[in-house]
Amino acid sequence: MNKPKVAIIRTAGTNCDFETKKAFELAGAHAERVHINQFINHTRKLPEYEILAVPGGFSYGDDIASGKILANEIKNKLGEQIAKFAMDGKPIIGICNGFQILVKMGLLPDTKLFKQTSTLTFNDSDKFECRWINLKAEKREKGKEKKANCLWTKNLPEIIQLPVAHGEGKFVAGDKKILDELEKSGQVVFRYVSPDGKLTGYPYNPNGATNNIAGICNKEGNVFGLMPHPERFVYKWQHPSRLGADDDFGWGLQIFKNAVEYVK
Repeated sequence: MNKPKVAIIRTAGTNCDFETKKAFELAGAHAERVHINQFINHTRKLPEYEILAVPGGFSYGDDIASGKILANEIKNKLGEQIAKFAMDGKPIIGICNGFQILVKMGLLPDTKLFKQTSTLTFNDSDKFECRWINLKAEKREKGKEKKANCLWTKNLPEIIQLPVAHGEGKFVAGDKKILDELEKSGQVVFRYVSPDGKLTGYPYNPNGATNNIAGICNKEGNVFGLMPHPERFVYKWQHPSRLGADDDFGWGLQIFKNAVEYVK
């Protein structure tokens, strides 16, 4: 079949769109950087694509709050299209600023509700955190509490490393009920951990996120948001210790491969 088509939405301040495009191309997709105005003006049509990515950066300078302006713009001008895209089961990923956007437009954690119920806010350290961190992937275990069923994170080892680069990466649920539902329904995908896989505080949790949450998905598993940057670790040589998957590639590439294979 033809290569799955990926739309990487961008605007002023987006700065990880080229890396995200390369990651999807390495994963076997045809990826295009699409300015939001192209969707709004109908020179590009969202239904023509099979995967949507909202990359990292500082959209509109992160005025008001990180990702908030673009989140409002997408929801108010493309809301019905985005909601249908998600409800049709098509893969959507939001990375760093993109994660903030998906949460603040309400596509995560409850796609059907499509209303903001959580946020990403200022790091507890009160500074920009830019370094490698450890992530523990939630796995499904027979007979135990339900764990993440995210199509984006299959075939990964239990603990991987990815880089973070953010000043507002602290995930906070709107209330305890929302947080409990996230945990119960298996929507927590990644947690920040120490090198031996234990949940602990700073510096291993770089922002103070509740329950060490680094990434979540919707209940259906097709909409995924995370603060770390998988597109910055698609080659082994991008890691200072050359860690990663087999051959020449890093763990981040598998995340993009999962979505491409799912569409195929």
